[in-house]
Amino acid sequence: MWGSRSRDAESVTCIACGTSLRRDHAREYDKYGDRWDRDGKEFEYLCKACDRELCHQPRDELEGLLVEVDAGEHSRDEFLSWYSALVEERYGPLEEQ
Repeated sequence: MWGSRSRDAESVTCIACGTSLRRDHAREYDKYGDRWDRDGKEFEYLCKACDRELCHQPRDELEGLLVEVDAGEHSRDEFLSWYSALVEERYGPLEEQ
């Protein structure tokens, strides 16, 4: 009546820790931050423990900023310097909370 749920039993791998687990025991991860828009997407998965460790705050424009500063292509210090400068230029100085 509702169709097969056999894909829930398939095995997936947590992208954070590498653990293999059943799909229905995993959390979907959408790097674009919109898991409700499902058209044409293939999702990655996190185990529940790794999902709990994530920050679940909105990340609008984050992917674009990371691409713009060539994240992963330079040293950590260079990346942090470029990223901080770009964020401050676009959004103003960071405020301590």
